[in-house]
Amino acid sequence: MKFVLKYLLRHSSSRGGFEVGAPSSQSSRAGGGPCRGGRGLPLSVRKRRRSHWSVRKGGKESHCSEVLEAIENVIEDVFKSLAQKKAPVLTLASRSGWRNIEFKDSVGLQMIPHCTTRQIRSDCPRSASKFALMLKILSMIYKMVQTNTYATKRDIYYSDTLLFGSQSVVDNIINDISCMLKIPRRSLHVLSTTKGFVAGNLSYTEEDGTKVNCTCSATAVTVPSNVQGIKNLISHAKFMLIVEKDATFQRLLDDDFCNKLSPCIMITGRGVPDLNTRLLVRKLWDTFQLPIFTLMDADPHGVEIMCIYKYGSVSMSFEAHHLTVPSIKWLGLLPSDLERLNIRKDALIPFTKRDQSKLASIQKRPYIACQPTWKKELEIMAASKLKAEIQVLTSLSSDYLSRVYLPNKLQFGGWL
Repeated sequence: MKFVLKYLLRHSSSRGGFEVGAPSSQSSRAGGGPCRGGRGLPLSVRKRRRSHWSVRKGGKESHCSEVLEAIENVIEDVFKSLAQKKAPVLTLASRSGWRNIEFKDSVGLQMIPHCTTRQIRSDCPRSASKFALMLKILSMIYKMVQTNTYATKRDIYYSDTLLFGSQSVVDNIINDISCMLKIPRRSLHVLSTTKGFVAGNLSYTEEDGTKVNCTCSATAVTVPSNVQGIKNLISHAKFMLIVEKDATFQRLLDDDFCNKLSPCIMITGRGVPDLNTRLLVRKLWDTFQLPIFTLMDADPHGVEIMCIYKYGSVSMSFEAHHLTVPSIKWLGLLPSDLERLNIRKDALIPFTKRDQSKLASIQKRPYIACQPTWKKELEIMAASKLKAEIQVLTSLSSDYLSRVYLPNKLQFGGWL
């Protein structure tokens, strides 16, 4: 335990304070701003004062005092262990593998209530440094919640790069803390840098009052970093299209696809979607109940990305209710489309061993069993051992995707 205390003191006390994050617009609400004063995590657990501003917890509103209480409970357990001359331990749900996962049609992949756990021990050389880092980040989160400020994961990492070592260490610890406390990451006042784009028939107001009108913009708008805070969403779109790749997304924008067929909203996560892009897709679904279609490459990687939007992922299964949209439909590019459109074989790409392994893994997943049409498409892909990018449609004509393929698919119900 002495090692942990020295580790914390050496790496946090000797450096400057954590000075990232900006005041939230929530501070202007009734109740007058921050939930608490004070500096950092208290050395003793004090009685909480009632606050008026709130953050999201689960599917309900939760006062910031409840978030602070959850952190205080963790620290209180640490103090109790020390008082009993025991080595403090943090208990985390295992977020890797399928043992703790169950599949439900209406939700996707979610963590089971009573899951297997792992311990981060303060007296074990393998986990002592992670134990210390978790307490460090808990302290940062506590300060941000009590002062009603926000920071990105990148901010946290760059506040002490020597201490954290890498961005992935910070990312993993923040997800572990969110899962341990059973509080969504955004309610911990931790944001992530956004890489996704949105375009089309949509306008909204950001938390700071900035009005965003995607409809009038000739270019795409970056997905907001605080999706939870956007409000006054307005759209006359008839459907939403999720596009896997940025290049395809930009081509559809250039072709004015959002307005030519019928008004729509287009979103791209530019590959594997980040949390903000997934949150926005879910928020738009909750708000407008629009049909949502996906446009992916006809390869195992594209199918994997589509499944993340629709059913979620194992590592983020504890937040499934906020991230998944099981009603999403597979519009294209379907493996069966390649033969139907007489795409030349020399325009297709042979499978790699990694492709074969990825596809075999997807075929074994529980949600494929309840999607017979998807299962058939994957069997076609597996039998051919060939894959295709969406750009293969340019072999038919340069504007085939926006002029022929998508209009026909949407008009005649060519989705699964």
